[in-house]
Amino acid sequence: MEECIFCKIAQDKIDSEKIYENENTVSFLDINPRAPGHSLVIPKKHVKNLINLDDEIVSELFKVTKKVEKLLKSSIEPDAFTIGINEGEEAGQEISHLHVNIIPRFKRDGGGPVQSVVKNPPKKEISKIGKMIRESLKINKTHSK
Repeated sequence: MEECIFCKIAQDKIDSEKIYENENTVSFLDINPRAPGHSLVIPKKHVKNLINLDDEIVSELFKVTKKVEKLLKSSIEPDAFTIGINEGEEAGQEISHLHVNIIPRFKRDGGGPVQSVVKNPPKKEISKIGKMIRESLKINKTHSK
């Protein structure tokens, strides 16, 4: 399999506008920004989604996300942030490598809250969905023993 573009960025095989890097993660400006300072934080190890990322790196990924948010806050002074992950093609994941979007927000920028991107209300009652999820948790605990 040919390496993905984010793997190439992590390995310095292609140019990017890196703003932070450590042993396991790298952050760089999005090449198609939705706002000034729109940044991505990625694990250097190729994984498609959060579930497949080692727990230690998950923690580091979000610590770096926090650090980059602070860098953006002090440098470009946005009013707020939208932070999110698109996992899977149906969710809009264009590059099959886990990445956290940090999008600076400004008053009257025309954007909405993250929950406004989906309009698919459940047909089942919330209590039934909650029960299904809790039952899945019990099944997973039994299988992990």
